[in-house]
Amino acid sequence: MLLNVKNLRKSHIQIGIDGEQWIFTQRQKTETPTRLPLLPQALAIVNKYESHPQCISKDCLLPVLSNQKMNSYLKEIADVCGIDKPLTFHIARHTFATTITLGNCVPIETVSKMLGHKSLKQTQHYAKILDTKISSDMKKLRGILEE
Repeated sequence: MLLNVKNLRKSHIQIGIDGEQWIFTQRQKTETPTRLPLLPQALAIVNKYESHPQCISKDCLLPVLSNQKMNSYLKEIADVCGIDKPLTFHIARHTFATTITLGNCVPIETVSKMLGHKSLKQTQHYAKILDTKISSDMKKLRGILEE
């Protein structure tokens, strides 16, 4: 089960060990503590909605109605953009794990912790190696071998 975005509150954002803003909360399914550093893009989205009426009245970070409604909106976006693949919140999680983190050299152990997995084996499902990552790694190796 994912960290439920609908349940995120302003109080969950705190200053982390590095002086940056992080989300401090617990996983729904496992009740394990979760600490996630917020990237600038995520902070921009949070800041965009801080004065949204629903966020103010319900003390939430984002005006999310339900996971089902969120997936419905993602389907609309996919249709408008001509994307044939089904877009869901879970697909977004998978994309974050593969393209954004692993594809940008974030170690699998770190990705595993951010996803709330109890073992690396669970995360390896997300860790399909991308051709761009293979190319990048081999370019680095070529440079090392040429020296």
